[in-house]
Amino acid sequence: MTTAQALIPSALYEQDETAWLETMAELIRTGRLEEVDYPNLAEYLTDMARRDRREVESRLIVLILHVLKWTHQAEQRSASWRGTIIAQRQELVGLVSGGVLRRHAEKVLETVYRQAVERASAETGLPSETFPASSPFSLDQWLSAELHAD
Repeated sequence: MTTAQALIPSALYEQDETAWLETMAELIRTGRLEEVDYPNLAEYLTDMARRDRREVESRLIVLILHVLKWTHQAEQRSASWRGTIIAQRQELVGLVSGGVLRRHAEKVLETVYRQAVERASAETGLPSETFPASSPFSLDQWLSAELHAD
């Protein structure tokens, strides 16, 4: 038995999260379900889901922000902006390919769009009224490479 396995699972969770995860996985794989640290496992899984949702929102804000700047400040376009748009789009396509995160992205699109407009206004100095009041594109359109082909 390794040192990590010798610790009480809840103590291991507090001391070394990665070792705790490996231990939980091993306990499940070997069918030792009575030894699984269910309370901390439930908390960890809930936190992971919350983190995934936040990542989708954050990446979507950055994508929309850069597309808005790209569209409304054509004279200031840069390779860096294009790179950010491509990177965020590619990451989001992977994250929201289906399931819960896709539904979450669709659900929060308008809220995220308004946040991106607020940031775009602050970064560009343009009044927020410069930008459409609501998202001019669907999630699929925001994620489309064709949207940013020029």
